[in-house]
Amino acid sequence: MGDDRQLVRTLLERRGRTYAEEAGIPLADRPAPLYQLLVLATLLSTRIRAQVAVAAARELFRAGFRTPQRMEAARWQDRVDALGRGHYRRYDERTATMLGTGARLCLDRWRGDLRRMHAEVDGDPGGLRRSLTAFPGIGPTGADIFLREAQQVWPDLRPFTDRRMLAGAHRLGLPAEPAALARLVPGPDFARFASALVRVALGEESAGELSRLAASR
Repeated sequence: MGDDRQLVRTLLERRGRTYAEEAGIPLADRPAPLYQLLVLATLLSTRIRAQVAVAAARELFRAGFRTPQRMEAARWQDRVDALGRGHYRRYDERTATMLGTGARLCLDRWRGDLRRMHAEVDGDPGGLRRSLTAFPGIGPTGADIFLREAQQVWPDLRPFTDRRMLAGAHRLGLPAEPAALARLVPGPDFARFASALVRVALGEESAGELSRLAASR
């Protein structure tokens, strides 16, 4: 356990930022940041590098499309242009359409406030996953991305794990059980831990290098 904790401390020091933080989302249990997380999860769901999806999210938010109201009201071409500035070009037109449709769904079903979605299912991850996959562009993977990050502000989701996070844990020789992983970090840090493990799974961080660094301390 001691060696595992040292490894986790090293991992968090090097890669302890959530994707929401990287995209400039000040994540909180409020309508606008939660909607921005939904947009980010939509972009990350596509077969494109995570860094490109994050850059595209930042461009959308820089253009002012931070709420479902603003996203839906934006011209389709303005959404396309923002995605293009983030180099999200292969899927820009389709994604621009999906973001507009998704914004309308958010407004119609939850009055623009995803906290209502959370309350509707009493924070049940399975229920939230079903609700999230109603959004265009959000499949099971996208729903997991949203929940993995949202657990930072929705503590009743913790410890939420997904396939990619557990793949990162496996590469580092860490436990595969959610409860065992949760014992390695304080609860508020679990979302950061989850994102860091995903980065290992995606090859953004070397498991071997992390292990060597941790062992040298």
